[in-house]
Amino acid sequence: MAYFDSASSAPLHPVAHEALRAALDEGWADPARLYREGRRARLLLDAARETAAEAVGCRPDELVFTPSGTYAVHTGMTGALAGRRRVGSHVVVSAVEHSSVLHAGHTRVTGGAGAAVTEVPVDRTGAVSPDTYAAALRADTALACLQSANHEVGTVQPVEAVADACRAAGVPLLVDAAQSLGWGPVEGRWSLLTASAHKWGGPAGVGLLAVRKGVRFAPQGPVDERESGRVPGFENLPAIVAAAASLRAVRAEAADEAARLRVLVHRIRARVPRLVPDVEVVGDPVRRLPHLVTFSCLYVDGETLLHELDRADFSVSSGSSCTSSTLTPSHVLRAMGVLSEGNVRVSLPAGTAEAEVDRFLEVLPGVVARVRERLGAPVVRTESAGAAGTPSLVVDALGKLCPIPVIELAKVIGDVPVGGTVTVLSDDEAARLDIPAWCEMRGQEYGGRDGTSFVVRRLV
Repeated sequence: MAYFDSASSAPLHPVAHEALRAALDEGWADPARLYREGRRARLLLDAARETAAEAVGCRPDELVFTPSGTYAVHTGMTGALAGRRRVGSHVVVSAVEHSSVLHAGHTRVTGGAGAAVTEVPVDRTGAVSPDTYAAALRADTALACLQSANHEVGTVQPVEAVADACRAAGVPLLVDAAQSLGWGPVEGRWSLLTASAHKWGGPAGVGLLAVRKGVRFAPQGPVDERESGRVPGFENLPAIVAAAASLRAVRAEAADEAARLRVLVHRIRARVPRLVPDVEVVGDPVRRLPHLVTFSCLYVDGETLLHELDRADFSVSSGSSCTSSTLTPSHVLRAMGVLSEGNVRVSLPAGTAEAEVDRFLEVLPGVVARVRERLGAPVVRTESAGAAGTPSLVVDALGKLCPIPVIELAKVIGDVPVGGTVTVLSDDEAARLDIPAWCEMRGQEYGGRDGTSFVVRRLV
């Protein structure tokens, strides 16, 4: 089985295995106690903190361990906002932040905390403009948040430029570094940083939060003497030791492994559009994580595609609405305005063999073709239809989910003459992205949307 979903959770690094076993024997006692076993546990905890702080690029006393990356995000956001409550409660985030950031921001709005959240838009590669981000900062902005790299499409954000803009405005910047910390430190003068160990090959259940000296921070909720009063409760010391040891190990291997995986990811990015018709590769082609590539396939049911790839021994992920319980596309793909149906995210773990990537490229075309045939997708026409077709058609796809509305559109576009229109009736949320994306990919004109009516004009 080829596991290609390390962006969700990376396989446990061998160093993490060894460190976890050793720490279970040596680090079981309470590190807050003064007897021998407690002192031994405290030494392990201090060493882990120093190791993690060195990787982050902060002082050991600026870093605390949390029960998860999400916990770190929520603790960092609530503490920073409470510390700056006299300034205001406005929060600036990018539109493609991880859901933990977006949920924390919007929960304060719906929970009556008085916060207002501004989502900064991104371009089609998933990146924010530093100038646009800077323009969103206000006099009452208490906190800004920006991920170091996107978890779905791999685009690296201009953190350094945004951090400079935030510093000039006197606004602390929280960076979610969950996807990138294993590859290297986050550049720029950020104020707070969060990460999650299971993203770099450490054990699940360990996050970290760094808060720079001088940042106003007021922990919320009950506190105790542990983790500088920011994270209450007994530390999971064996897991923390394993997380720090594996972070140091993956960072030592990062440069060589990144160079190797970039070659494999470039092979996927280049060959998939040639092997599979009607595919859009999304995300920045250059400023991206070395191990992650995302593409979307027209006329494909994302859930079926993932199941078929699983049957072919490939574990991949997707942001397609066809695979979600909410039946809405990924908020990342929606913000980028790219094709969402048939979305596949491939994130290669360290050590991925070249042969496995080549096998994936051999298997993928047949899998996509079978799914398309099962859904009745049209065969690409090489000849132009005559000009005698009806000047306009209406396709009723109401109540039908992706990719059916686009499939029905593709079936009939050749039945109208050049200049004729097809109106697609669809109440599927994904159609807002997929019909315009189909027009761009196939050289047709998107005429806009009126409620559930999407107008497409044939150009070729």
